[in-house]
Amino acid sequence: MPRVPPSQPLSEAESAEIRRLRAPLLAWYDANRRDLPWRRTNDPYAIWISEAMLQQTRVETVIPYWQRFLDAFPDVESLARADLDDVYAVWTGLGYYSRARNLKHAAETVVREHDGQLPDTAEGLQELKGIGRYTAGAVASIAFDREAPLVDGNVIRVFARLLGIREDSATRSVVEHLWAVAGELVRGPRPGDLNQALMELGATLCTPRNPACLVCPVRRFCDAHAVGDAESLPIKKKKAKPSRMRAVAAWVERGGKILAVRRPETGLMAGLWELPGGPIEAKDEAKDRLAPVLADAVGLEVRRLEPVGRVEHLFTHRRLELEVFRCVADEGSRVRRKHFVAHRWVEPSALLDLAHAGPTRKAMALLGMTDERSARAARKKRP
Repeated sequence: MPRVPPSQPLSEAESAEIRRLRAPLLAWYDANRRDLPWRRTNDPYAIWISEAMLQQTRVETVIPYWQRFLDAFPDVESLARADLDDVYAVWTGLGYYSRARNLKHAAETVVREHDGQLPDTAEGLQELKGIGRYTAGAVASIAFDREAPLVDGNVIRVFARLLGIREDSATRSVVEHLWAVAGELVRGPRPGDLNQALMELGATLCTPRNPACLVCPVRRFCDAHAVGDAESLPIKKKKAKPSRMRAVAAWVERGGKILAVRRPETGLMAGLWELPGGPIEAKDEAKDRLAPVLADAVGLEVRRLEPVGRVEHLFTHRRLELEVFRCVADEGSRVRRKHFVAHRWVEPSALLDLAHAGPTRKAMALLGMTDERSARAARKKRP
């Protein structure tokens, strides 16, 4: 396929070249598509939930969460009415909790302003909180049969190889060019299947490593296959090394219950529950800093400090090193919330039922607490 300069609009000849991909892509998709549960429904709400969950998350991980979410909130009205804590509870373990907050906010808007019906165009969908250009294109094309393009990581990889784009795929000119290509390709019958075929190709054959070029349905059009450099594309600018941060957290026990605190609704891990604690400096001795940090964060004096261990968690731009402890707070001691918006003294077994992020889950595993839901799933997989 001829290389189209990203800064130039598509000519009629170039558009015709791109549209030649439609037939082989759809034929391949019909014969090879994975049997995913959200592909068995025409419900726009269910399709929307699947697209929100699939952002930055593997298909295998999403399937049970999608099924549980629809069991708990079967339609947009039930999601709009739900308490955010209940939404978080179903979402717990899936990560990127802003997606759950945005889903609830958008559901409230749909009920309030759209009579409970999702907008059926990409433009209308993008007016809802949390729905960007990609998700709008996916939902509009798959759920409403609109000729709406989409570009995600899989599609970028497929197009970069097909078109032989050997420059940074994140630059604005390249990204806009790929959206133009996607917009041309999606025109015609079965736009939703066409978009899913593109994503399916990237997920299963045109993979980052060891792409299966010999069984690719569009290899005869592929510049990278002809040149032999498919695995080197797309070209991505190297990410900055994540900054390191240190913190302490404690299993604070009082009267047989454990203290959980909730983070503010903005910032890192917004609105989620965790063990109380706070940041420390790189040079600090964690055990020496725990008591002052807890006194400042929640106003508690603690005793019987016992180191449990250390966990690490990688965020997008930061790497957290978390030192975990056990300790005891005196009966009658009162929590003062300085850095947290809510707190609860809960039974240890109930701690994991609260919506929490990866660092807390890892800390709880270190403390011997496991997610029973995950444990049940693991047992089912055993032969």
